[in-house]
Amino acid sequence: MLKIIQALKFIFRSASYGVMLAVVLLLLVPDFRGKNISPWQIFNLTEQKPQPLSYAKAVRLAGPAVVNIYSEDIQVDPIYGRQPRKVTRLGSGVIMHNQGYILTNFHVVQSADLIVVVLQRGQELHAELIGYDTLTDLAVLKVQASNLPVIPQSSTLTAQVGDVVLAIGNPLNLGQTVTQGIVSATGQSGLSTSYLQFLQMDAAINEGNSGGALINSNGELVGINSRKFTQANSNLNIQGIFFAVPYQLAHKIMLKIIEHGRVIRGWLGVEANDSVASLKGFVIGAVTPNSPAMKAGLKSGDVVYQIDDIPLQNVKQGLDVVAEATPGSVLNFRVSRDNQQLVIPVTIAEVPN
Repeated sequence: MLKIIQALKFIFRSASYGVMLAVVLLLLVPDFRGKNISPWQIFNLTEQKPQPLSYAKAVRLAGPAVVNIYSEDIQVDPIYGRQPRKVTRLGSGVIMHNQGYILTNFHVVQSADLIVVVLQRGQELHAELIGYDTLTDLAVLKVQASNLPVIPQSSTLTAQVGDVVLAIGNPLNLGQTVTQGIVSATGQSGLSTSYLQFLQMDAAINEGNSGGALINSNGELVGINSRKFTQANSNLNIQGIFFAVPYQLAHKIMLKIIEHGRVIRGWLGVEANDSVASLKGFVIGAVTPNSPAMKAGLKSGDVVYQIDDIPLQNVKQGLDVVAEATPGSVLNFRVSRDNQQLVIPVTIAEVPN
């Protein structure tokens, strides 16, 4: 009987020590808290493997809103007796609004007699070309459908160099494909922008990717894929230089096309460079004959440092203010000329064709 009592005491004492050790471990290792782990399991825990890095969630969010676009152009041969031939172009597009508005590249649907949009769920829809903008190579299509998947968008999103991006499209008609890279350089989002001021990235873009979505790791739209860098010297093996229209600019273009059927830009009519003087802004280098600038009295050498109540930092900002002004509106240019500060009202015109 005595031996049994001693054995029980030993067991209880050992159990008490184990519980005390488990409590100490819970205090020292917070990761154990809130988990359904018995004191005895603590000693049997193995190191947990970290979850692999994946962009699958981003693709699941954005992928359904990226469509395949097939445009058909019926070309009639001028030679008598030849049958008309059908030329099909391949591209991608992004559903921007649940009312059926889709953004793509203009070169994908240029001169098309028939445009077919294929959703990722397999549904085929005929699309109408609402309008286009040659400067940014963007076009807006519209399809008649409901319950369309819309790509996630953020009005405050600004791409930065080094951001991880994913390009989604239909390269070479292989089906929806995702390529990954980073933003290599950023441009601007104003309407005066040119092709070389778009987002530059190294996510691969091939034939069929044009007009597809460039997204971030949250699945939000960063830009509309455009094309890869090309130059006259075909002997140069250039890799990893691809362009996309920034989301903010693409969204502006889309809204203007939906409203007006085209993009209406304000025009000043000057050649200019950034100011290197104490006044920030831009220096007018040349004035186009019969332009709004010449009619208002702006001259070569003028330093424009403010337009209306907007202080200028550089020439890009100044030209954006002009481009986004309504033709016919009057902007007050604050100018430094021969050590004098002048206010010159300028009536903005529309960019001539």
